Amino acid sequence: MQENIKQLANFIWQVADLLRGEYKRAEYGKVILPFVLLRRFDQVLTPTQNEVRKKYKEYQGKAGTEHLLNAITKIGFHNHSNFDLESIYNAPQNLAPDLKEYINGFSSDVREIFAQHFDFVSKQIDKLNDANLLLKVLGYFIGKDDSRDLSIVIDLHPNKISNLQMGYLFEELIRKFAEESNETAGEHFTPREVVRLLVELIFIHDKFKDSVNKTLYDCACGTGGMLSVAEELIHERNPKARLFVFGQELNKESYAICKSDMLLKNHSPKNVHLGNTFTEDGFPNEKFDYMAVNPPFGVDWKKSETAIKNENQKFGFSGRFGAGLPRINDGSLLFLQHLISKMKQNGEGSRIGIVFNGSPLFTGGAGSGESDIRRWIIEQDMLEAVVALPDQLFYNTGISTYIWIISNKKPENRKGKVQLLNAVAFFQKMKRSLGNKRNEISAEQIEEIKKIYLDFKENDICKIFDNQDFGYEQIAIEVLGDIEEETKTKITTQTKIFKTPKKTTKPKQKILSTDTENVPLNQNIDEYLEREVKPHLPNAQINKSKNKIGYEINFTKYFYQYKPLRPTKDIRNEILAIQDEIKKLTEML
Repeated sequence: MQENIKQLANFIWQVADLLRGEYKRAEYGKVILPFVLLRRFDQVLTPTQNEVRKKYKEYQGKAGTEHLLNAITKIGFHNHSNFDLESIYNAPQNLAPDLKEYINGFSSDVREIFAQHFDFVSKQIDKLNDANLLLKVLGYFIGKDDSRDLSIVIDLHPNKISNLQMGYLFEELIRKFAEESNETAGEHFTPREVVRLLVELIFIHDKFKDSVNKTLYDCACGTGGMLSVAEELIHERNPKARLFVFGQELNKESYAICKSDMLLKNHSPKNVHLGNTFTEDGFPNEKFDYMAVNPPFGVDWKKSETAIKNENQKFGFSGRFGAGLPRINDGSLLFLQHLISKMKQNGEGSRIGIVFNGSPLFTGGAGSGESDIRRWIIEQDMLEAVVALPDQLFYNTGISTYIWIISNKKPENRKGKVQLLNAVAFFQKMKRSLGNKRNEISAEQIEEIKKIYLDFKENDICKIFDNQDFGYEQIAIEVLGDIEEETKTKITTQTKIFKTPKKTTKPKQKILSTDTENVPLNQNIDEYLEREVKPHLPNAQINKSKNKIGYEINFTKYFYQYKPLRPTKDIRNEILAIQDEIKKLTEML
């Protein structure tokens, strides 16, 4: 993150000193985030404010007025009130009503952000005013509070702070908000270098020709970081290319910021949807060229269980979750199935980049929901690559993470293949930790990873497998043994007279034990039985009716490097040295 943005975020957060006492620590963001947006909107609209007011008086009440006024600003929204933040500050006797009227002067999408998602108009303005804080907070944001050190000015004019920098600013503020409220910052945004790498990988095979139009979707978009970086990257490659971005988000504050970002970039605000992706698909009829997402790790889907199971049972593969349902405490693979349902077909194809922890690679044995989902993805030849990332990259966790690249338009040389890239060593230490984030991937390291990815050649950190290599058949092995069963000879009239009936026995086979073995799909299970099992258990057989197919990606196994044990002599000498040290310390007592 740029140091000047971090410094600005720290300065903005100092307004918490004014709020302390009237607001709990967990509530600071409910004031700070909307005021940052107000300051940004106010400065963005300044150049066209007079013209908008004039046209509003001329067209007030006529159909299409909002569209006309938005066209004047050329950024998709406007404010037709007679106020701006400075004029409101300069008339403190009518402060709260004027600020409400100012917010109500915005076009409908902005009014929705402040009224519904921040509860700013109905709650926070009156609460601040009743506590005699409204004037002080407003003054702090527009540089009019003389009681504060204003050597740093909150200047959010687009000539000073770009839309991308605003994204950084919001993310830093949300991180602080999450720390204060003991929430998980990582649920709201992803480190920008991780976003950059993921987006680079989904774009890696494509050349963006002049005036090409593409779409990108993030089903857990947070504040819109994936969308912003993707758009920035396409413009770097070709300024004439246009990327239409779409997102859905569950958290109200994050959604409000993402929607604000869309408005500032002149995207349709309808392209971002508020709600639970699992239960209310915001774009049920849309297909996208690209998808990029970092869903929350290990999210519990108990609240959505009924809707998800109904869709799975009623629609199967014609719905979103036909391949299977993972365990209830981890919905990661539900997010991926949802994205796959949005892929373009009939030759167009799509590419998906998604960040997972290690669980979706191997959790669940043969026949489980997770294994069935992996099987479907790999057998449909959609898994292009998995990239292992360094640990301690994320704000809320230090665990290992992976980028999966999913495609239904693989290049010819990748068809039927999966690339595993072990990039765990591609990081540099940060000067200062941010939560659990102690490492970052540099721009140069991103380029190195891209080169290895594109070269598609095996080496110490890159392995290439056939799809079938990840599959196995779980065979049910039964060991048979003989037991004796007592029987009686058939008694006839003759035997009654001349012989005493004899007891006889006849052998009967019974299953003495059962076990399972996982046999790679590229091996014959009968040959495996003869070679690996029968030399030890001659009476073993396979009950093929109980066999199951499973898929897993054991990343660690493929990149395991043997480290020799320390010589016994060295260990002995170290123990003796410790004993000597203990003895000396004891003698000193």
